[in-house]
Amino acid sequence: MVSLLLILRRITRFGNCVIEHVWWILPSYYVIINVFLLICFRGYAFQVAIRAAFLGFIFSLGLFLADLAPPSYHVLGWYMCFMSFFHYSEFLMIAFTNPRTLSLDSFILNHSIEYGIAAVASWMEFLIERWLFPNLKEVTSVSLIGVLLCVGGEFLRKLAMFTAKTNFNHVVQSVHEEGHQLVTHGVYNYCRHPSYVGWFYWSIGTQLILVNPVCIVAYVVASWKFFNERVFIEENMLLHFFGDDYYQYQKRVSTGLPFIQGYKLEL
Repeated sequence: MVSLLLILRRITRFGNCVIEHVWWILPSYYVIINVFLLICFRGYAFQVAIRAAFLGFIFSLGLFLADLAPPSYHVLGWYMCFMSFFHYSEFLMIAFTNPRTLSLDSFILNHSIEYGIAAVASWMEFLIERWLFPNLKEVTSVSLIGVLLCVGGEFLRKLAMFTAKTNFNHVVQSVHEEGHQLVTHGVYNYCRHPSYVGWFYWSIGTQLILVNPVCIVAYVVASWKFFNERVFIEENMLLHFFGDDYYQYQKRVSTGLPFIQGYKLEL
């Protein structure tokens, strides 16, 4: 996909008018890739490959927009790159650190209905505002802050997953499985939920990249509410699993999320 982008970049150097005639190349390339995958793979392997190919296509399309499209679409390209990389890297990191739990859900493309609605809402806001106020989408200082939040949030989340290894899971566990240990070292020595902290700031960063004023506020509120409930439920389970060890850990280390205390054990 990236090699195709380089070819398209060479083509577009001959003039802006050529850009209008190369948009069919990326979709055609994507169709060819999917036909190839259908021929070569079956079952689970095909399901993984087709999702990876889709995310690779979105990433390449994002690079195309960020480099070759009109300036008001550049931030949309950055956003597409961060979104596709996030979902692909989630699967890749689980495959590397905790392959026993690996599944198609590890891409977290189907995270929840609310997650999908939030994503679509951000796309709609971008397109409407880009149509009405195209100059708004060229506020690069705001977008660059979003890029920094996304890079930092992504790095923190993946570092947390790498540190926890087999103790990390995308789903809150209700049963204490054999081998599940309390992780308090590394990045967990600074906050109890570094993966959530990373995701929280990454999600806000995506809307700063798009310069979506409405969704910036909505994402802060929705993300805070989601993680507040998630941490409360998860810490209830962790106190049940690890007892006083987790209680002492709670006293020593904060959640890392703003104004979120977690589940407090009444003694």
